[in-house]
Amino acid sequence: MRHIKLAPNWLRFLFIVVLVVGVFFRFFNIDGKVYGHDETYTSLRISGYTKTEIRQQIFNGRVVNKEALLSFQRINPEKNLGDTLKSLATEDPQHPPLYYVIARLWAQIFGTSVTAIRSLSVIISLLVFPCVYWLCRELFNVPFSVPFLAIALVAISPIHLIYAQEAQEYILWVVTILISNASLLRALRLESKRQVSDRTVTWGIYTLALALSFYTSLLSGFVAVAHGIYVMTMTGFRWTKTARLYTTASLLGFLAFTPWILVILTNLLQFHRGIAETTGKLSPFTLIQSWLLKLSHIFFDFNFGLENPFSYSTTYICLIIVGYSISFLCRTTHPRIWLFLVLLIAVPALPLMLPDLFFGGTRTAVYEYLIPSYLGIQLAVAYLFAYQLYDGILALRRIWQIIFVVVIVCGVLSCAVSSQAETWLSKGVSSGNPEIAKIINQASRPLLISDSLGILPGNVFSLSYLVEPKVRFLLMKDKNIPKIPNGYSHVFLLNPSSTLRQGIEKKYKFKLYKVYSQKSDSLWKVDKSSMSKTYT
Repeated sequence: MRHIKLAPNWLRFLFIVVLVVGVFFRFFNIDGKVYGHDETYTSLRISGYTKTEIRQQIFNGRVVNKEALLSFQRINPEKNLGDTLKSLATEDPQHPPLYYVIARLWAQIFGTSVTAIRSLSVIISLLVFPCVYWLCRELFNVPFSVPFLAIALVAISPIHLIYAQEAQEYILWVVTILISNASLLRALRLESKRQVSDRTVTWGIYTLALALSFYTSLLSGFVAVAHGIYVMTMTGFRWTKTARLYTTASLLGFLAFTPWILVILTNLLQFHRGIAETTGKLSPFTLIQSWLLKLSHIFFDFNFGLENPFSYSTTYICLIIVGYSISFLCRTTHPRIWLFLVLLIAVPALPLMLPDLFFGGTRTAVYEYLIPSYLGIQLAVAYLFAYQLYDGILALRRIWQIIFVVVIVCGVLSCAVSSQAETWLSKGVSSGNPEIAKIINQASRPLLISDSLGILPGNVFSLSYLVEPKVRFLLMKDKNIPKIPNGYSHVFLLNPSSTLRQGIEKKYKFKLYKVYSQKSDSLWKVDKSSMSKTYT
């Protein structure tokens, strides 16, 4: 890679423009999208409340307003950081506490509004750029071409933009992955030199980065396994000094995480319940479609979904580019380079994809579980573009320039479209809430009925950010049939179970009909004519 030294002037100018655009879109309209189901649980953890408390105090069959719900999304002076940790440990041990601790401290300074909480992720996302540069320098040993193109691809990547504006831990996980990768490569490179102090510091950075990565996501274990395979392969599976130093650093990083491992073991039943939420069933064909669609979303995403023909065409184009990038990487670089990226792509992905494919599961149907693989793919594509744009065959260079510009333009357009949208596919179960809120807000005195089963608590909290103060909530625990009060012009049911619908119809002789439906979201309404005869 030493022959790729300097990027052309036009490429440097484009890099600066793309970087500025990417930073701009991270800050732009930060509170524009629906505050999703998972984000409301972030606010719940920050506030120090538990699901048990909200079920007891809100889902109790009493009519409440939106402020009663939103009070659980704000910091309570009677709750402290210990309550945040306790909330996670007892109910969500599958979510390590690092991000939530940082978010709690951040909220104490800047508040708990949607803008304030999401701005933490925006600030963290800016650290991604120097970390990408450092990793590319260590991996490819070039100062400009590959690092600049990798930063450009990351800056306008729809996936990175999504998590840069979400109140979740995933953008912090990206940073810890990048630092652990870069520090490992630097430590291995310094092993061949006499800079003992630098080696010690770098191994220390790797240990710390690995521990922080564990405390951000349990899936960091797959990244650590990829590192172990890489180091053992590079040392020829011999117990060398390098292998000993790596083993020591890894064990120290793992030992630093043992307090949370003990938390998981103590709350093993709740841990299994949290993991079980990702074991739904998708057909192999739908699952593979989802993988391919998300592969294209690394570079551009117009929120078209699986059914749109345009999505199919762009997906297969991206598949060709990614496949060729990995093949080209393996053919033109030293094993020290290509093996590292191939392991970063494959090791975190295959242990999740294969069980989902053969035994059922939805883990890999969402973005966050494959973040390390996405990073490896972006670096492989950046290398391909850097080589072809600067050092490739002269006759083909113009074609590659056009391909690169098209990818960049599509990424910028994706960011522009996403920045204006109220919701996005990544919002999952909350993606329909803006439309649901519009329907409810049209009523003069609406009452919304829901229960505490499944995803509903988080979805009700998400909806509370969107509805007007006139809306009232009647929230039930489990499958209890509510006692519906008089005086409301419209009565709605949010994602009601068949048991709840049938119970209301049987008890009150109401007729219910669906007024909104999209995937897992549904809104039902009491038929006014039947209601007037038996209810008012």
